Amino acid sequence: MTQRGRATRSTGRPRGAERPRGGDLGARRNRLRDVIEPVIAEAGYDLEDLSVSRAGRRHVVRVIVDADGGINLDAVADVSRAVSAALDSAEETGGDIVAGEYQLEVSSPGVDRPLTLPRHWRRNVGRLVRVTTRAAVALPEQRGEQPAGDRQVTGRIVAADDERVVLETDTGRAEWAYAELGPGRVQVEFSRLDEIDEADEFGDTGETGDSDEIDDEDVEDEER
Repeated sequence: MTQRGRATRSTGRPRGAERPRGGDLGARRNRLRDVIEPVIAEAGYDLEDLSVSRAGRRHVVRVIVDADGGINLDAVADVSRAVSAALDSAEETGGDIVAGEYQLEVSSPGVDRPLTLPRHWRRNVGRLVRVTTRAAVALPEQRGEQPAGDRQVTGRIVAADDERVVLETDTGRAEWAYAELGPGRVQVEFSRLDEIDEADEFGDTGETGDSDEIDDEDVEDEER
């Protein structure tokens, strides 16, 4: 299971009596991207999103990173430190990147993040998604009929490459080019969570022969 989390670092320096002007958040975001994206790419990850917002007197810089196979909590923390150091260096050599104090938040994408790029679909193979078909594309049961307009489709991602995605729906398997799809949304499957809980609860009852061999030290290590 891919671990997901967030690393938060307070950074930036107080600016004295003179208050910085608000400026253009879009321009700040572009300057931030120029500094942050190469650092993330060098670490072997993708910059999925970058946003700047105000929170009282300071700004909040939110950075979303991901990679094939996901990104764990330790990697998120490492990226946060590298990005923070790059921002400090950029400010020392080129002036303020973000006016005033700011807080840096680095995290991995949650399941609520929309699937908009081929790599997003590829990284979610096996998951159930809901998506709107933009083009007049017929589903398997509609072959030979006049295809309808936009519609909601729910299916499991079977395969995805740089050009198209294959979904297993209730009516069969179908594929679409990405240009024919809106943003995909991963669906939470409570039935699968129930199956996992049941497996955890009953999975060890079939092997009674090993139960007596577990000593206190093993139990203590497992609790840790």
